[in-house]
Amino acid sequence: MVNELLNMASSDAGKMVLGLIGVLVFVVVNALLLTWAERKVAGHMQRRIGPKEVGPFGLIQPIADAIKLLGKEILTPAKVDKPLYYLAPVLIFVPVLVSFIVIPFDASLQVTDINVGILVILAFSSISVLSILMAGWGSENKYSLIGAVRSVAQNIAYEIPLLLALLPVIMLANSLSLKEIVEKQEGLWFVVIQPLAFIIYFIASVAETNRTPFDLPEAESELVAGYHTEYSGMRFALFFLAEYTNIFIVSAIAATFFLGGYQGPLLPGIVWFLLKSYFLVFVIMWLRWTYPRVRFDQLLNFAWKGLIPLAFVNLIITGGLLKI
Repeated sequence: MVNELLNMASSDAGKMVLGLIGVLVFVVVNALLLTWAERKVAGHMQRRIGPKEVGPFGLIQPIADAIKLLGKEILTPAKVDKPLYYLAPVLIFVPVLVSFIVIPFDASLQVTDINVGILVILAFSSISVLSILMAGWGSENKYSLIGAVRSVAQNIAYEIPLLLALLPVIMLANSLSLKEIVEKQEGLWFVVIQPLAFIIYFIASVAETNRTPFDLPEAESELVAGYHTEYSGMRFALFFLAEYTNIFIVSAIAATFFLGGYQGPLLPGIVWFLLKSYFLVFVIMWLRWTYPRVRFDQLLNFAWKGLIPLAFVNLIITGGLLKI
């Protein structure tokens, strides 16, 4: 009996280790792909070509950029708060890894299925805000600190409508497990029943990832580079990797909650999941090259006076209809 339990534990641990290795590989490849896609999307939207010299269609350009960042000298300003300054770029990666562990890429492709999977993702996502605040405070730079404080205010404001937009789907599925939520959408996606919740979630997720038109924490024209102004080399690259990975994660959650996840005809489940997720990533990139940056007061007013009341109304109506 004891031997059987030990074997089960070792096999579970082995699966977890393999899953984490797969997650790390996917994070790196995904970030390289998205940096190339962003530049290509930007190029075509501005009637230019984008990267084209390094490899066919510029596909090897992200690898060249990664090698450049690896080879860059890592400079540390003299007056930084060293524990906070060093820990921030490492800490920002924790929620990225945790989120990928519970996201179902396919019916049989998930590192582990936790019955409160979405709570795990939302709980660990707050670490990203903490790491940004640590980076801004620890850098001893006024632009970095302003960017970090903006990020905290922005995330506090937009986390509320984001959570309120997910609650109606949780009520409809009667589950917090991401896999069960996907299974409940067989035949009818929740976006059909909850279009307003989907729109609110998508807008809030764009703000949560600090993307244009809500990129106030790193507004180049005002704050140099915001909270990562004083970071260089691979420290900067870790923030960059986390940003692009978070874009994929919020898109993957939207695909899971509203677009049926891996559900779809003919093609394998993972193909449907990636198609839906990367389509939403493309829309986020599209917004960057379409809308100007909003003012900070407009950003907060839009959340507190617009999205949050709408999300509450949608939640109350959904709850009332389910009760009836």
